[in-house]
Amino acid sequence: MCAGLAQESAQDFAYEDFDCPKDNGFFAHATQCDAYWSCEDGTPEFRLCGNGLAFDNKNDSRENCNYLFAVDCTDRPELEPAISTPHCPNLYGIFPDPDDCSVFWSCWDGEASRYACTPGLAYDRKSRVCNWMDNIPECKAQRDAMQQDFACPAAGELTATGSFSRHPHHEDCRQYFVCLDGVAREYGCPIGTVFKIGNQDGFGQCSDPEDVPGCEDYYGDLDLDSFRRSQLLLGNLGLQDGGSAPSAHRPRRPAAATADAAADAAADTATQA
Repeated sequence: MCAGLAQESAQDFAYEDFDCPKDNGFFAHATQCDAYWSCEDGTPEFRLCGNGLAFDNKNDSRENCNYLFAVDCTDRPELEPAISTPHCPNLYGIFPDPDDCSVFWSCWDGEASRYACTPGLAYDRKSRVCNWMDNIPECKAQRDAMQQDFACPAAGELTATGSFSRHPHHEDCRQYFVCLDGVAREYGCPIGTVFKIGNQDGFGQCSDPEDVPGCEDYYGDLDLDSFRRSQLLLGNLGLQDGGSAPSAHRPRRPAAATADAAADAAADTATQA
């Protein structure tokens, strides 16, 4: 049985409304994308996917509820009414934060997990990955507000770096701006490091906080040596930053959804908070 599945009783749906095309299998509802029929020995049973999921009918031998964006619902446009919880318009799905372009929420059974794209990136609602903020029209106002106190040097002003240069953020030791042909994009150093200004304007690199005057206490009481060891361990285990090992007590996401490149790419370029 696929995760996020809800069953309806026989009293609610008459079996004679559906004739099983095969004795055993799973078959899409004619008009409702999140509904389907489970047939066993020729007897149909009406079932519903979790709220926000849809039945993927590519293989009638598999009971597979998938994210709505991964299923073609053109011929089955009807859906159950949305059930919402904080940060989750539906109980299942991946949703942008309405106030912060860099944040998105992964919802599973109404439980919201917050993810933040790395500095300078924002959640792209169309491709469902973290993308450059200047490539997302909905994020223009937020990007302009973030960069209102910074402007790239004029063309030819920095002869040593050419059209590419790096500049410190005016408020955050970890973040910095990259200018390419006069266009500014915000970057962030890896956690555990901060941006160190180079010997010439337009140069710089990520470095240990102890090597950057004024940023020595950026990470407060965080034990950076222990943190780096834990990150190395997570990398060896194949886990994302902020991730966790699979649990047998939690429903697994639909097989096709976890393999979906868009959903995976979003998680790969984001940090769970």
